[in-house]
Amino acid sequence: MQAQTKMTTTEAENLKALVKSQAKTTKTIVSDFTQYKHLDFLSNDIITKGTLHFKAPNLVKWAYNKPFQYTVIFKNESLFINDEGNKSQIDIGSNQMFKQLNKLIIKSVKGDMFDDNEFKISYFKNDGKSNVHFSPKNTEFSEYIASFQITFNKKGDVEDVKMVEPSGDYTKIVFSNRTLNTPLTDAVFNP
Repeated sequence: MQAQTKMTTTEAENLKALVKSQAKTTKTIVSDFTQYKHLDFLSNDIITKGTLHFKAPNLVKWAYNKPFQYTVIFKNESLFINDEGNKSQIDIGSNQMFKQLNKLIIKSVKGDMFDDNEFKISYFKNDGKSNVHFSPKNTEFSEYIASFQITFNKKGDVEDVKMVEPSGDYTKIVFSNRTLNTPLTDAVFNP
């Protein structure tokens, strides 16, 4: 495995411009994903698979299909959960933490998280890919998330997102079979 090296300021600025340009033109995303949940006390990661649907400006659906059926939809300041037929709804409009998490999810899916006011940002490169580390400046939020790490390919697409908890445990989501700007009806996001 090659070590990643820090980007120059110019390389970081070029990456930001590429990713922001890509994010501006992205209206929809449909992508398969594999999620790895790493917990130090387990010898193997917990692996789940599913499909992500995103529609600008803020509709997000995570549909897990292996090894179980589980759907999470962010829509209209609400979080809708369908756990194998057991449905629930959480109002995230009044909860700052959920609001922040929803904003981060949308921005990380689109790859547009370059906010120096909210994050301490570090830029790295490795084997033709870019890896950006975002550490929250908000101390309350950093109690839950130590950092987000996003890997971009040469075109500026998000390849994976890693959320590291303060304990060192993490969740890594790897995207595959990604298609951009295909028509998606709002019905896809019905709870």
